[in-house]
Amino acid sequence: MIMPADRVQRSFGTSPHVLLVASGYHLYREYLLRMVAASAQIWLFTDAPPTWEHPYIVGHTVVDTLDAAAMIEAARELRTQAPLHGVVCWNEAKMVQTARLAEALGLPGGDPEAVGRCRDKHRTRIALAQAGIGQAASVAVVTLEEARAAAERIGYPVVLKPRSLGASLGVGLVGCAVELEAAFERARCAHGVPSFRAGVLVEEYLQGPEISVDAACHNGVLTPLFVARKVSGFPPYFEETGHSVDGRDPLLHDTELLEVMQGAHRAVGYRDGITHTEIMLTEQGPKIIEINARLGGDLIPYVGYLATGIDPGRVAVDVACGVTPRVGEPRPGVAAVRFLYPECDVVAGDVEIDAAQLPPSVHAVGALAAPGQALLLPPKGNVACRYAYAIAVADSLGHCQSALDVASRATCLRIERHLAEELTVA
Repeated sequence: MIMPADRVQRSFGTSPHVLLVASGYHLYREYLLRMVAASAQIWLFTDAPPTWEHPYIVGHTVVDTLDAAAMIEAARELRTQAPLHGVVCWNEAKMVQTARLAEALGLPGGDPEAVGRCRDKHRTRIALAQAGIGQAASVAVVTLEEARAAAERIGYPVVLKPRSLGASLGVGLVGCAVELEAAFERARCAHGVPSFRAGVLVEEYLQGPEISVDAACHNGVLTPLFVARKVSGFPPYFEETGHSVDGRDPLLHDTELLEVMQGAHRAVGYRDGITHTEIMLTEQGPKIIEINARLGGDLIPYVGYLATGIDPGRVAVDVACGVTPRVGEPRPGVAAVRFLYPECDVVAGDVEIDAAQLPPSVHAVGALAAPGQALLLPPKGNVACRYAYAIAVADSLGHCQSALDVASRATCLRIERHLAEELTVA
């Protein structure tokens, strides 16, 4: 089904025409759709009729976005009406299908094998090992017995994770053999698309500051956009509770880091598109945690934009259309995002924000939870248990963190009921 949008210019203009495969959750991705729309005419491939997306698109096709063949057929029909210059996607579960779509259309970024190596963390590990790129030791396992043997071989503590999921879902640190069975079940039962017989990875525990780097690839040349410093919580799990970006971060010009990243992308065969690479800065040097063939989540690209002025939407359009990315010199700003969590498992009521308390350096505060929503802390839940976010922009990380402290106090979650009490009564 092909339908025009309601509240935008109906005719295709002179800017590039791109297909967007799946828009995502508006609270985390609307800013990105808005940025892409400023640089291109967007036709949306979506599983259900659009709602909030209408102001940013020229039209849409309702199609199964997990079905590459169906999208290829729909795109070829669309091409009889208008040219298509690129395909954009930031949904982890749909990256391989999007690559197959781009390949079928003869558009940049169409290398399903390279995207598949990024999507499958075990295949990433194999490719990096063959190229001698620094990373964690890793073993793919099927059974608990295999997991025990791998953990003994690697040495505790180890990290157990699902082979193909994101957002740290099912990931946990295991300190000893007694803890292994529960962690194995959490990783094994964290379902996603695709699934694998050897679906759990047992990995070496890397220590050091953790960062992520969003970068643009064009003809095999890697251009870092921004470095995000990660804040994690809820040990032994790896819940990402915040991120900060400094436009003056020295890692943007760190030769060793850039060589490791370039080598890692070369190893997996990724030449055109956007990536979000997670890296641990160990005493032995930078080591790759994973490479994602998409822009980062958790509002990281927006925080990066606020800090550096680099527009991730424009860059995504450039590389999707085979154009040298317009990046420019980052401005020397600092921005940070913090996510707010309840103290225990609850059913949310209203989220109330006292705007009068917020200092000028608080850029935005927004609710993420709706009344009646169950908020389950790790390991029962993960990012879906956040009830709000706050973003600050200032001249230093310290000033950002101070502003976020104020924003956190000014944001109140009204609790409908405590789930722990219900479980106790039951």
